[in-house]
Amino acid sequence: MKQDQAFARIFIYSLFALVVGLFPSCENNAPLGTRDNPVKLYFTPSVDADTIASNSQEFLQFLEKETGLYFKTGIPTNYVAVVEAFGSKRADIGVMNSFGYLMANDKYGASAKLRVLRYGHDYYQGQIIARTDSGIEEVKDLDEKKMAFVDPSSTSGYMFPLKMMKEAGVAASNMTFANKHDNVVIMIYQGQVDAGATYYSAPDEQGKIRDARARVKTQFPDVEDKIKIVAITDKIPNDPFVFRKDLPQEITSKFINAVKKFIATPKGKDIFQRIYSVEGVVNTSDKDYDSLREMVKAINLDTSKLVR
Repeated sequence: MKQDQAFARIFIYSLFALVVGLFPSCENNAPLGTRDNPVKLYFTPSVDADTIASNSQEFLQFLEKETGLYFKTGIPTNYVAVVEAFGSKRADIGVMNSFGYLMANDKYGASAKLRVLRYGHDYYQGQIIARTDSGIEEVKDLDEKKMAFVDPSSTSGYMFPLKMMKEAGVAASNMTFANKHDNVVIMIYQGQVDAGATYYSAPDEQGKIRDARARVKTQFPDVEDKIKIVAITDKIPNDPFVFRKDLPQEITSKFINAVKKFIATPKGKDIFQRIYSVEGVVNTSDKDYDSLREMVKAINLDTSKLVR
């Protein structure tokens, strides 16, 4: 199938593009959490890296003051690089997308301890969107269309929409991976593709959109008029905070307590809102992602082949 061929190609390219030099790979004998061996915190690049970097500095300062540990951040170029970072021990803690977590857990034994809240929910959904003048009204109309997805390991921006397409018996004629949700929206808006997939969040009580189209509304004020929602996926468990398999429990506990305290403050909530549209966190465990594992089985995807 064209989709399977494109999927294979993009993973070859992604794996060659992994960022392996964000942190020194040599053995560091200094205690973890000290200035010479800081705790490495990775952020999934689902939004612009500059946005994450500029808004995360105050969070790191809070973490260091609250825990007495030193931290260093990493923002790789793609989702798979975050997974690989757990295997090479370049990441101790990661804020990951849900599907990336399945790979990190399956391959490297990483574990989810916290799950983010958005708009009062600990889940989100994906959506398939298209230009309003495209003639695309439902999923079956996507057959042989040009489509943009976020990343091969994006749950809302690829996996769940792909499942919907397979269930409808349709396949895209061409697939592009745009790396970020807002890039998918822009490609559709500019007519580079016929349709695409991104995350979905329901509008607020006043009807203001909160899905991926909202991210480009300043740049394209008429995006709601130009791009419509074709279909919405099943619920997906929200992004987890993921911890390296052999990370000391003391560090894990200190970090969790500090994150909860930070996000409970107005400043902390504002910063995480700007980074990932996050308004809070709740405790979670690996079993909370079993429904996602069932989806992976439904589309016959072997997660062990996605990382090395």
